[in-house]
Amino acid sequence: MAGNINNLAMTTKTMDIKYGISATFSSAKDIFDAAGKIREEGYKKWECYTPIPVHGLDHQMGVGRSKVPCFTLLGGVTGFLTGMLLVWFMNAFDYPLIVGGKPYFSPIYPFPVFYELTILFAAFGTLFGMFFLNRLPQHNHAVFEHPNFGKTGDDKFMVVVEIEDPKFDDEDTPVFLKSLGGKSITTIKESIV
Repeated sequence: MAGNINNLAMTTKTMDIKYGISATFSSAKDIFDAAGKIREEGYKKWECYTPIPVHGLDHQMGVGRSKVPCFTLLGGVTGFLTGMLLVWFMNAFDYPLIVGGKPYFSPIYPFPVFYELTILFAAFGTLFGMFFLNRLPQHNHAVFEHPNFGKTGDDKFMVVVEIEDPKFDDEDTPVFLKSLGGKSITTIKESIV
């Protein structure tokens, strides 16, 4: 039985498919200028990797405003309505009891319940919205296998143009990246089991 499992493990083959083309840059100014030219050229599926935050790079890339605040608002409204429903159900429906002449249900005295559930659900909406929009958890990515990717956490800046981009071309894209001042033009491959 163990021999069959070992044979099966040895016969599993991996196939490398092309993910995209990468180019490294030496400074934030270089990648900032290159990002603007890539966007102007009409590329849509590409990404910049930098060791430090580069102010204005998102705008230069044409990336719009984040959608995470929509999830925060949705979570907050859900929390507020949950708090209102919870207080109404407990005080006016499930166990109606007049205490101190107060009505069965009022939005004034249980304010802490509404407030806390609004904050709690808004925080959950933010967290799970960020996970959803970032497609997390993603335990591995083809770019992580690039030999110079580790340097993008130290002192190098990298642009990766994906093969799925409509303007991607095997010959023109590397030449274009080189014309922008890109160095170490490399093909990134993704291993598929």
